[in-house]
Amino acid sequence: MTGRHGISARLAVPGVPLDDFVASDPAMIARAQAMIERLEIAHKVSVENGAFTTTDLSTGQRKRLALVQAMLEARPVIMLDEWAADQDPTFRAVFYREFLPALKRLGKTVIAVSHDDRFFDAADRVIRVSEGQIVEVIGQGAERASVA
Repeated sequence: MTGRHGISARLAVPGVPLDDFVASDPAMIARAQAMIERLEIAHKVSVENGAFTTTDLSTGQRKRLALVQAMLEARPVIMLDEWAADQDPTFRAVFYREFLPALKRLGKTVIAVSHDDRFFDAADRVIRVSEGQIVEVIGQGAERASVA
């Protein structure tokens, strides 16, 4: 499946390769390379001929590469389940303080599942779930509502 801008719609899904990322737009390739460098994986992977040079990376590095791909795709909604869990503290902060705001500026809706309450302030809305039930909603339009 290919997005509006000629980028593969696949992400870091077990068994699905990331190496089919394809981009022909030089500006998009430059943005991808800049993000790869910011996420400090440029020593392992780059974009050549519109594709990632490798996906033979650690779990945390693969998640960073998938984030690069997600930021370039035309998808309006991005769901990230514990994205930061496999990242070292530096990249947790980069994710919450740089990349989430960048996604918001791009007009993306991001649903980020996290147990790391040190970064809850990065969210527009926090929905607390306990035993499969929503127990509290904090943020935009929620006015710190508790759900009984």
